[in-house]
Amino acid sequence: MGIPSDLEIASAATLRPISEIAERLHIPEEFVEPYGRSVAKIDLAALTAPGQPTQQRAKYVVVTAVTPTPLGEGKTTTSVGLADGLARLGKTVAVTLRQPSMGPTFGIKGGAAGGGYSQVVPMDKLNLHLTGDFHAVTAAHNLLAAMLDNHLHHGNALGIDPRNITWRRVLDVNDRSLRNLVIGLGARMDGVARQTGFDITAASEVMVLLALASSVGDLKERLRRIVVGYTYDGRPVTADDLGAAGAMAVILKDAVNPNLLQTLEGTPALIHAGPFGNIATGNSSVVADLVATRRADIVLTEAGFGADMGAERFMNVKCRVSGLRPDAAVIVVTVRALKMHSGRFRIVPGKPLPDDLLAEDPAAVRAGIANLRKHIQIIEGFGVWPVVAINAFPQDHDSEHQVIRDLCAEMGVKVAVSTHVVDGGAGAKGIASALLEALEHPTHFRFTYESDAPLAAKIEAVATSVYGADGVDFAPAAAGALAAYEKLGFGGLPVVIAKTHLSISHDPALKGAPRGWRLPVREVRAAAGAGYVYAICGDMRTMPGLSRHPNAEKIDLSAGGEILGLS
Repeated sequence: MGIPSDLEIASAATLRPISEIAERLHIPEEFVEPYGRSVAKIDLAALTAPGQPTQQRAKYVVVTAVTPTPLGEGKTTTSVGLADGLARLGKTVAVTLRQPSMGPTFGIKGGAAGGGYSQVVPMDKLNLHLTGDFHAVTAAHNLLAAMLDNHLHHGNALGIDPRNITWRRVLDVNDRSLRNLVIGLGARMDGVARQTGFDITAASEVMVLLALASSVGDLKERLRRIVVGYTYDGRPVTADDLGAAGAMAVILKDAVNPNLLQTLEGTPALIHAGPFGNIATGNSSVVADLVATRRADIVLTEAGFGADMGAERFMNVKCRVSGLRPDAAVIVVTVRALKMHSGRFRIVPGKPLPDDLLAEDPAAVRAGIANLRKHIQIIEGFGVWPVVAINAFPQDHDSEHQVIRDLCAEMGVKVAVSTHVVDGGAGAKGIASALLEALEHPTHFRFTYESDAPLAAKIEAVATSVYGADGVDFAPAAAGALAAYEKLGFGGLPVVIAKTHLSISHDPALKGAPRGWRLPVREVRAAAGAGYVYAICGDMRTMPGLSRHPNAEKIDLSAGGEILGLS
């Protein structure tokens, strides 16, 4: 018999007062601003006020995964279950996670509060608005867009080239019809007509800089540096040039403070920011990690997608900003993911898993095991100890788990099976013990590239050292943009490579650990406010669409005010 739905489990939970959760992290009451009984904002003064801790205390652990199936492999559930498992072993623990976007919540993916008995609660609030941070990001982003178009309408004193404007608008809804449009149609007083479009709020540069800002002052500086487009003679135009940065900072005044929630077992969870994993950093906020690492014994933070994506950006981008260094990394793996990487099975979101994929087949796991091997090597390449967590499903077989254990034994890596979805923290005590053993070893952390390396060399370093590519092929436009960004002073920034999450390569059809391929970079853009340059490989959708039957069709509100159908 299956377990109740995530919403049923969350609704039946008895939550601790949020003041008690704050006390577990030794956060004084004056820095806790309640949003109802079960959510609070943590004032960033907790980082700077006299008498508050200023040094890292915690062991710092990043949770990543193998290259996922389209369904995801349970990094959030594992992060939550592992945090509860560590708490059961007597540790003061905090977990830091991204806030879910409502676009996927109402789309096909569903929410991102964890699952089963390893959830962050209240699950409904977390997936729907929470404290309004996403709306603040949307408003701040769109205010800048409005001021940009207003500047064009009133004479364009800065000489902005309307054909070279990079700042679009955002909305936290999946809506493919907004990807490309023309604005300013109608009478002359309706603005300047030009082509533009919408991205989802999680793809906003404002969202990324919110995640990377280390203080209110840093947030303001990053807002000022946002580049919205270029003049006719190629000079960048910033939010500061348009006089918009101050008002944007005001809109984000509360959003910059991380949100405090709890797991089903009362472990503190700091939920803050939600940047896209494909084109952005895919990590929760720096400030949430700073608050947590000064107060807990162990802090777990989740990085989006596989080790080649979110974990690489965690190491090379987030850790440069925060100054924190990871003590270990947990790699989440599932039997179904490794079977998919054998190339014998196809997994489609919204459809049942193929019957033959669920049958006992250790040979198929063995055929896809190269993907796990590569992700272990990626983590080891950063000088960080990896621990493998097998996120067990009821359809798994021990013979299939044994294939994973054998690889880990060969590579000298700790591994454990975790049943946290069904058993909560008790089901994660094995992986918690394995992690504690790994944390006894010293790390020798290293970046993939130095900050003063040329931008092209940084991209090549990630492609070859992390992905395993033979090299990089820059399209002429991309090479030209890199040269221009070096001249504009962006050469010292780290890089992000926007690519598919369904393969270690740029091609989602290449499963396992591809060899003998080169990374094609078709375009390069600067996220000067966030503080990185990103290379685009393939077609990256920054505004998702809805499926034929999205989750929104199932979600409703009862006459008594109870939320129904949320997943």
